[in-house]
Amino acid sequence: MAGLCYEDFTPGLKIEHAIRRTCTEMDNVLFSALTYNCAPLHIDAEYAKSSIFGQRLVNSMFIFALINGVIVIDTTIGTTLGNLGYEEVKFPKPVFHGDTVHVVTEVLNRRESKKRSDSGIVFFRHIGYNQRDEIVCECKRAGLMLKRADYEALQTKMKAEAAAAKQAASAEQATSAEQA
Repeated sequence: MAGLCYEDFTPGLKIEHAIRRTCTEMDNVLFSALTYNCAPLHIDAEYAKSSIFGQRLVNSMFIFALINGVIVIDTTIGTTLGNLGYEEVKFPKPVFHGDTVHVVTEVLNRRESKKRSDSGIVFFRHIGYNQRDEIVCECKRAGLMLKRADYEALQTKMKAEAAAAKQAASAEQATSAEQA
């Protein structure tokens, strides 16, 4: 499965990602523990009861990572050379345990790379919504995306290398069998 190439990202393109994810207590506690974020608003139910929200919030960095993970399959898997940066990251509404997040991506703009002939820069807006269609996370991102001809050449090279490796393994297996 491949993502889209530079040429596919036309300004104005909107992608409604099919993957939806319900955020659980485990997600929140595990992510907070793995990132050493011990803010009581995320991990202390008694503390959070007295907060303005009345309950624990899902760690906003988990939401940011989730939004930017969900988009990969439909947009950039195998076709990105890397993220160049994020800006205007916002969390206008909180996410609570049990909320279900879905994501929409919009292509804002694109341009040829000034340094690389095999790729171009695409400017995205990713928006995460909860089950009430309230925006819970929004960000702009710049990604360095392969051009179609270069992606196809890379795929051809990888297939040839895989075939050669398979042939070498078969030959080695045959040699081992003869020696036994």
